[in-house]
Amino acid sequence: MSTFEQHAWTLGYLDKIRSNALPTLLSRAELLTDAEIARFYNSMLTSRLLDLRSRLLQAKGQSFYTIGSSGHEANCVVASALRVNDPAFLHYRSGAFFIERSKQLAGSTPIYDLLLSFSASSDDPISGGRHKVLGSLALSIPPQTSTIASHLPKAVGTAFAIDLTQRLGLEGKWPADAISLCSFGDASANHSTAQGAINAACWTDYQHLPVPVLFLCEDNGLGISTPTPTGWIHHTLSPHMQTYVADSRDLADVALQARAAVEFVRTERRPALLQLKTYRLFGHAGADAEVAYRRKQQIESELEQDPLLFATALMLARGIVDAEQLAEQVQALDAQTARVAAVAVGRPKLTSAAAVMKSIVPPHLDKQLPARQARADVLAFDKHNLGKPQHLAKIINWTLHEIMAQLPTTVVLGEDVGKKGGVYNVTQQLVHQFGNNRVLNTLLDEQSILGLGIGLAQQGFLPIPEIQFLAYVHNAEDQIRGEAATLPFFSNGQYTNPMVVRIAGLGYQRGFGGHFHNDNSFAVFRDIPGVLLFCPSNGHDASLLLRQAVELAYREQRLVIFLEPIALYMVRDLHAPGDGLWCHELPLAETPLPVLGTPAVRESSLVKAAPDLVIISYANGFFLSCQAQQQLADQGIAAKVLDIRYLVPLHVDAISEAIGDCRKVLIVDECRQRGSLSEELFTALHELKPEHYQIRRLCAEDSFIPLGAAAYTVLPSVKQILDKVTALLGEAKRGGLSS
Repeated sequence: MSTFEQHAWTLGYLDKIRSNALPTLLSRAELLTDAEIARFYNSMLTSRLLDLRSRLLQAKGQSFYTIGSSGHEANCVVASALRVNDPAFLHYRSGAFFIERSKQLAGSTPIYDLLLSFSASSDDPISGGRHKVLGSLALSIPPQTSTIASHLPKAVGTAFAIDLTQRLGLEGKWPADAISLCSFGDASANHSTAQGAINAACWTDYQHLPVPVLFLCEDNGLGISTPTPTGWIHHTLSPHMQTYVADSRDLADVALQARAAVEFVRTERRPALLQLKTYRLFGHAGADAEVAYRRKQQIESELEQDPLLFATALMLARGIVDAEQLAEQVQALDAQTARVAAVAVGRPKLTSAAAVMKSIVPPHLDKQLPARQARADVLAFDKHNLGKPQHLAKIINWTLHEIMAQLPTTVVLGEDVGKKGGVYNVTQQLVHQFGNNRVLNTLLDEQSILGLGIGLAQQGFLPIPEIQFLAYVHNAEDQIRGEAATLPFFSNGQYTNPMVVRIAGLGYQRGFGGHFHNDNSFAVFRDIPGVLLFCPSNGHDASLLLRQAVELAYREQRLVIFLEPIALYMVRDLHAPGDGLWCHELPLAETPLPVLGTPAVRESSLVKAAPDLVIISYANGFFLSCQAQQQLADQGIAAKVLDIRYLVPLHVDAISEAIGDCRKVLIVDECRQRGSLSEELFTALHELKPEHYQIRRLCAEDSFIPLGAAAYTVLPSVKQILDKVTALLGEAKRGGLSS
């Protein structure tokens, strides 16, 4: 008997071994060698003892995660059928898979690594103590958060990206014949994210495009307390792809089916489903009392179906060891786990906010952008317009052409971005110049678009996904919040997914109504650590900022949201029809990029020693403020107008410097009063210089945007800007205070 503390299950398990109180073996055991059986058994037992050790440590306040792999350990057999360089996006009950894959890489220390993770040590080699995740750069296991099924879209995206690399003759991070695996539970299969990802894989495969992804559904029949209807997984998933089914109590059957599934996906480059019958033991997590929703007889009956018991019976039946030798192995491994745990719980923890936040921003890469190609060659398709001022949409289009010509790894993807050129023609001609492999028309599913972007980025591409309308991203925002933005954080900067997400949005669109096309809420992006949010108002800035966004993604591995104001796409005139003052020439290639976070400044046409006030805005609000600026000048009022441009992070020091000595400030924000950027800017300026500024806000109403002319009743207008300025200057003369 080990001298170390043992869980009650371990003691009962030893009794079962010594008394041969083990289940009757299932068929096909002869398909495995003794060495394979012994290796699988070791991975399964190690995973089980780690689960139990975590619970013992939790009771002492030394472990912080008890959603274990007990009953799912046969997934180690699936790991053995794959290669160490097949990217694996794992369900949180995949501890045995992780351990088995570790055996493919000499020098791996899975017991220590997992215990460091359980105890939230900063020595944890994957997350650095930030979360309990299954992950390893060396083992090709990108870490996943616990959001249900959110890893499936990027697993599909990764599979697609692997073969896209070959079609484009590029070198990716995963080898040419690699396949992508993602594991998930039967309850997760019902989530819209899982359904969307599986549909995307099948939609792609239906068009004879390679998408080598293996979906591993570990079916334990429960979603915490909600039973999965018998046969549901096979009924709902198997009609759509090649399906393999195995029972985790029969390791030989699992091996046979897993190897066949992997071979099919690897050779055919098509998706497949491996449905693995598993058994959830010891509840959903350490705090889960199963007796509250399951009969005691059910729980006890399922314990008898424990795959580890069947693996134990196989070990003894084959004579690999005898009962006493096996008991000694169990005790020795348990003792080893306890010794390693004693070391792991004493290792350093994260002790400061700076240490925790260190990996929010990915590490910089020491690489330079390739030389830009000659503009005349890249834009020859539109040569009759070159050298002439253009509207915002045209300049974004030209800039995309130049970026794609400069960087062979850039891929534009989204609904209708191909021959149609997007809803607003911003991507027109791209597919004709760069082909269908770099300009990807996707299915109508924003989760899949963003998941494809993440997968492409992890393979080494620089994706530029397009979301047609701002409101369309809201049903998929967790792909940005819960997956793309968190990957560097939870991998301690080892995994990244740099990309530039172009989103058309904001209000003031004539002829459109409803929040799906006139959406003035981007608050979600301001609440995601590490994400950058750019929002140009005109073609000149759009070109420079888009180039800057791509450079940040390329060299600094950043995730950039590029928000484009639809209502300004085709605008040419500022004050009067035909004045062309909102058109700009495409900036020269040698034009330096703006300093990140600096606003653009538009001085008043009045010559005064100092402006009477400063108006701060962005996008449509900046356009309206520029219109108001001229009318104010006609009244003898000098207003400096700032275009923030960089909405996240908000560099208040740079904004304050641009304001200068002026103390009167009007913030024009086309988004709603609550949750708008103006709230942050108002607060930040006051915190920077308490009681210095006299600030007023003009925001949209806290309303959705209606159809037709009624839309302009809830959005800021030039008249409202003028009224606010008049009131602010009047207050200044009366000695009014900030509010």
